[in-house]
Amino acid sequence: MDVSYLLDSLNDAQREAVSAPPAHRLVLAGAGSGKTRVLVHRIAWLIQVEHVSPYGVLAVTFTNKAAAEMRGRIEKILGIPVGGMWVGTFHGLAHRLLRAHWKEAGLPQTFQILDSDDQYRLIRRLLKAMELDEEKWPARQVQHFINGRKDEGIRPAHINHHEDLFLKQQVRIYEEYEALCNRGGLVDFAEMLLRAHEIWLNHPDLLAHYQSRFQHILVDEFQDTNTIQYAWLQLLAGKQSYLFVVGDDDQSIYGWRGAKIENIHRFSKDFPAVETVRLEQNYRSTAAILAAANGLITHNEGRLGKNLWTDGEQGDPVQVYAAFNEYDEAIYVIGRIQAWLEQGNVRSDVAILYRSNAQSRVFEEKLLQAGTPYRVYGGQRFFERAEIKDALAYLRLVANDNDDAAFERVVNHPPRGIGERSVATVRDYARQHEVSLMQAVQSIIENKILNGRACKALTGFLNILQQMKQGIDELQLDEQMEHVLEISRLREHYGKEKGEKGQSRIENLDELISAARQFEPNEDIEGLTPLLAFLAYAVLEAGEGQGSANEECVQLMTLHSAKGLEFPLVFLCGLEDGLFPHRMSMDDPARLEEERRLCYVGMTRACKVLILCHAERRRLHGMESFSRPSQFLREIPQDLLENIRVQNKAAQYSAKVLAQPSIPFPLEDTGTGLRIGQGVHHEKFGEGVILGLEGQGSHARAQVNFAHAGAKWLVLSYAKLTPM
Repeated sequence: MDVSYLLDSLNDAQREAVSAPPAHRLVLAGAGSGKTRVLVHRIAWLIQVEHVSPYGVLAVTFTNKAAAEMRGRIEKILGIPVGGMWVGTFHGLAHRLLRAHWKEAGLPQTFQILDSDDQYRLIRRLLKAMELDEEKWPARQVQHFINGRKDEGIRPAHINHHEDLFLKQQVRIYEEYEALCNRGGLVDFAEMLLRAHEIWLNHPDLLAHYQSRFQHILVDEFQDTNTIQYAWLQLLAGKQSYLFVVGDDDQSIYGWRGAKIENIHRFSKDFPAVETVRLEQNYRSTAAILAAANGLITHNEGRLGKNLWTDGEQGDPVQVYAAFNEYDEAIYVIGRIQAWLEQGNVRSDVAILYRSNAQSRVFEEKLLQAGTPYRVYGGQRFFERAEIKDALAYLRLVANDNDDAAFERVVNHPPRGIGERSVATVRDYARQHEVSLMQAVQSIIENKILNGRACKALTGFLNILQQMKQGIDELQLDEQMEHVLEISRLREHYGKEKGEKGQSRIENLDELISAARQFEPNEDIEGLTPLLAFLAYAVLEAGEGQGSANEECVQLMTLHSAKGLEFPLVFLCGLEDGLFPHRMSMDDPARLEEERRLCYVGMTRACKVLILCHAERRRLHGMESFSRPSQFLREIPQDLLENIRVQNKAAQYSAKVLAQPSIPFPLEDTGTGLRIGQGVHHEKFGEGVILGLEGQGSHARAQVNFAHAGAKWLVLSYAKLTPM
C-alpha cells in the first residue's frame, strides 16, 4: 500500500514524529508548528502502516472543538469512519467511562453533571444550610478549595488538618458537599476525572481491559495536564501501551487552574526510553516576530529548549508604542486598525490582547465611538445563559428527581408562591434525614410539616413536574423541550420582560428547541436516552468557555483566551510592570516565568504585524498609577524593536487626533468647550493635548500631556488653556 501521501505534506521533523516506530514519544511542538497535523497524521499512520485497529487508539484533546476537528480530519485522510476510536477531551472521555460503568463508579444511571455555575450555587446553599457566614467562607473560595483537592486526587478523608481550625472547617464543608452530591446523583467537572481514575484503581479487571484495548494513547496540549489527568494517563498506559504526547513547555499558562508544567518535564523520567522530537519550524509568524518571541522566552530557566524559525518573510520589526494613558493607548490602537482596514484588510483579522478583563472597557468605549464592530471573545456562551439553564434544569428534574441543584433553580421559577422560608425548611429536612430535596418535599407534604398554603404551593410544583413526565418518553427530543417549556410557562414568564432582553430570551428558548432538533447523540455512549445525552452535551459544551473567533469584527480578548488562535494584526496592550507581569507574580520566580510564557503566547498569535503598547499612566480598578514599561519589553533584544514614540509627541498626537474625524470624541460638560484629544497651549508648559476631563464649573480639571513637561492635572479656572 502506498502511504507516501501521509508524509508528503510534512517537513522533516513532522515526518520523523509521524513515522517513528511505536515507543513513548514527546513531541515538543512550538507555536504554529503544525502539531494538529502531526497528531492526525500519526493516528492515520498507526492505522494504515502499523495496522493498529481504530478500536485500540485513544486521543485526548482539551476542547470539544479540537476533538471534532481531529476526528473529521482523520476520517478525511483515511476515507473511512473511525467510530470505534476514542477521541475527546479528558472530561468527555471520563464521562463516557462513567456512563459505561456507572455501577462500578457508585453512581445512579441517571447521574447529572454540574457545570461551574451550578456547583457554585450548590455550595452557596450548602453554606447557608450549615449556617456559615459567607463573608468568612466565600463560596468561590470553597469551590476553588474543593476542585483543587479533587484535581490533586484528594478526598476529604485524605486531608490531615492537624487541628488547624480553618482547614478543619474547609474539610467539613468538602465532606458535606460530597454527601449532598452523592444523594442527588450529581457530578461536577473535577469529580468526573477523579471518579474515572478511582474506577480503575478500585476495579483492576476494568483497568486491565482498557489497558489491553488502548495500545496507543495520544495527548494534545500535554503541558496543560493537571495531577489527576497525568495520573489517569499513567495508570491507563500501564506497562504495555505507548504514549505519544504533544506539548510545549513555553506555552504552559494555566498554572492558576491546576495545570502542572512539571508533567511535561517529568514525562521522560516516568516512562522508559522516551524519544523527543522538536517541531521548531513555524508556519504562522514572520521571522521578526519569532526572533522577538525567542529572545523573550530565553529568560525562563529549566526549559526543554527549542528555537522557532521560519523560511517565510522577515516582516516588519515588532513595534512599541508608549502611550500617555489608557485613552491614548486605545485611540492609537483604533487609529492603526482604521489604517489597516483602509488597506483592504478585514476586521476579523485584528485582535486586541490584554492581561486583565478590566482593560477592555476603554477599548470598547472607543470602538463604539469609532463605529467599529467588535466582539469580546470568551463571553457568555449559549448554554450558560440564564433562560437556557432554567429550561435545562426542568429537563434534568424530569430525568432525575433527586437533582438538588436543578430543584433549587426552578422550585419557584417562574414564581409560584413558594417562599424562601418554605425552601429553607425543605433544605433542613433533607439535610437532617439525608434525603434529596424532592424526597423532603414529599415527606413534608405527607406529614403536613408546613402550613396549608405552603404545602399547597409545593404540591403545585410537584404536579407541574408530574405533568412534564407524562408521556414524555413517547416524544422526540425537540418535542420534549417544547412540552417542558409549555408546562413550565418559562416562555410566558420571560415574555413579560420589556424590550429586547425579554425577546432575546424567548428567541434563545426557541433556539434551544432547534438545537435539540439537530442534536445527534454520540453513538459511542450506549444506553443513554436522547434526553440524558443532550443534557450531558449541554454541560460539556458550556464548560469550555470559548466561542468562535471568525465573526466580521475586531476581536478583544485576554491573553489566556487567545491561546490556540492566530491573527494577522495583533495589539498586545498594557505592558507595564504591575499589570503585565502582574504585581502578584513579580516577586515569585515560578509565577513570573508563567507570566513570561503568557507574553510569549500573546506575541506568537501574530502572523504579520505585532504592536506592543504600554502607558505611562493608567487608571484601572478605580486607581490611577504611574508605571514603568514591563520588564518583558526590556528582555526582548532592543535591536528587534521599533520604538514609534516620536519627539514633540503631544503636538503631533493632537494633530493626528484632530485629523481623524472618523473617531468622534465626546464633548465634556465642563463649561469650557474643551474635549479629550484636543490640542491646547499653556503659557508656561507650551503645547499639549488633553487626555482627561473631570469636575464641573470652577472645580473642572483637565489632564494635559505637554510635549516637554509631561502629563499634568490643571484646574481650568486658573490654567487659562488656549485651544489650538
